[in-house]
Amino acid sequence: MTGQQLMRRMAWVLLVGLLTSVAHSAERPDWAFPVADQVQPPSQDTDQPKTVTGSTKSYSQKQIDDLKSPPDWFPDIHPPMPDVVAHGTATFACGSCHLPIGTGHDESAYIAGLPATYIVRQMADFKSGARKGFGIMPEIAQALTDADVQSAATYFSTLPARAWLRVVETDTVPKTYVNSSNMRLSLPSGGTEPIGSRIVELPEDENAAVARDPRSGFVAYAPKGSVAKGQALVTTGAGETTACTICHDPTLKGVGATPAIAGRHTGYLVRQLYFFQSGNRSGPQEVLMHNVVLRLTVEDMLAIAAYVGTLQP
Repeated sequence: MTGQQLMRRMAWVLLVGLLTSVAHSAERPDWAFPVADQVQPPSQDTDQPKTVTGSTKSYSQKQIDDLKSPPDWFPDIHPPMPDVVAHGTATFACGSCHLPIGTGHDESAYIAGLPATYIVRQMADFKSGARKGFGIMPEIAQALTDADVQSAATYFSTLPARAWLRVVETDTVPKTYVNSSNMRLSLPSGGTEPIGSRIVELPEDENAAVARDPRSGFVAYAPKGSVAKGQALVTTGAGETTACTICHDPTLKGVGATPAIAGRHTGYLVRQLYFFQSGNRSGPQEVLMHNVVLRLTVEDMLAIAAYVGTLQP
C-alpha cells in the first residue's frame, strides 16, 4: 500500500468516526489492570537456583526478578541484545518485562516486530505525557536517552512475531491472584469461579512464566460468544465503530507505521482501547483512534481483544 493510499484510508476512518460516533464513557475495566494483591499466598520459593528445560543456565528467583538484569535462558533464539534491553542503562532493562524475544506478558506488552518508528513515537508520547499508560513506562521513558530509545526500537522491530496466545471461550475460570511482579496466576488453593464480563489471561505454564522463560505463552479465557462478536466489530464495525481492518490491514498485521495487533495480549489491547477513549493516549497520531472508540463499551473492547487474540501475529 502506498503512502497516498494509506492517507486516503485514514481520512475515511476519520470521516466515518465524525459522522457516526456518539461519545460513550466506559467504566475502567479493573480486571485488565493487574496490580499486585496486598495479601499474597504463602511463598513456596526457597531461593535456590532454578533451571528450565533445554537451558544450561540457572538463576535464583531474586535474579529472575531483577529488572536491571533479567535472565537470558536461551541467547541463541534472539539477536545480540543492546545494553538498554539486556541490562538497562539509566533505568530497567527492556528485556525484563518484554522478554528478550519481545513477546512480553499480559501485564506488559507484545512489541516484537512493531515498526521502529512506531516504538520511537510511543516513547516520545510517554516522555511528553501525551501517553500516560499503565505502570512505569512514563518514568522509564523519561530516563532513557534518544540513543537508548532508538537502539531498543531497532532491536525489537527486527524480532519475528511468533504465536504466543490462544483464546478459550468458557463460563468458568480458575480463581486467580496477582503476584508481586504483577503477573496473574492461579490460586495455589485451586477453585473456579464464573468468568463474568472479563478476560482472564493466564500462563500456559506458570512456573515457566514466573521464571520468564521465553518459550512458554499464554491462554486467554473469554466469555462464550466473545470471539464472534469481536470478529464482527473488527471486520465490519457492526454499526458501533470503524472496522479495525481499514487501518491495521485485513490480517491486522499492520501497514507502514500503523502497528500490528494480531495475536497480542488481550488485557493490553483492552487497556489501550480504554486509554484511547478516556484520553490517556492523546498523541498527535492518535486522533483517529479517539473517534473509533467513542461508542465502545467494555464488553465491545473485551470482544475485540478476544477475537484479535485468536489471530496469528
